[in-house]
Amino acid sequence: MYDIRNQEKQVHALRKASAAAEALLAKYTIRAAADGVVLSINASLGSYVSPQGVYEPYAQAQAPMLVMGTAPEQLAVRCYVDEILIGRLPDPHALKARMFVRGTSLEAPLEFMRIQPYVSPKIQLSDQRTERVDVRVLPVIFRVVLPKGARLYPGQMVDVYIAAE
Repeated sequence: MYDIRNQEKQVHALRKASAAAEALLAKYTIRAAADGVVLSINASLGSYVSPQGVYEPYAQAQAPMLVMGTAPEQLAVRCYVDEILIGRLPDPHALKARMFVRGTSLEAPLEFMRIQPYVSPKIQLSDQRTERVDVRVLPVIFRVVLPKGARLYPGQMVDVYIAAE
């Protein structure tokens, strides 16, 4: 009888220890707010992580701990239209565009999604010699319709040509 009570108390104590371990694990587990794919992990073993992100010694700035994106089947292209060309954009319902992947013969049609209605300074640079950096741009977002078997990765630079119907 004494041994059974002792075993019951031990089971109770082990269940409490298990619940405490699960709570501690939940405290240090990172969960995404939405479904997606992890594109990049910037934190390494032993690095300090704060709410602002991870310290990046190369850039001497904070970088996000994780970079997440949508599934590869749902890629989108953000096209920056120069402020001088904004007046030549067709009606959004008539917007047709094609995408060409640099260094390949791959091209794909794009479906218009939306225009971000705010002209801002150009900050996404491609490091080309002829690129102007003192311009303001209007972001236009398209959904990529990739041909079967084609591969495209988030962050890849593409050329976009916009035409009216």
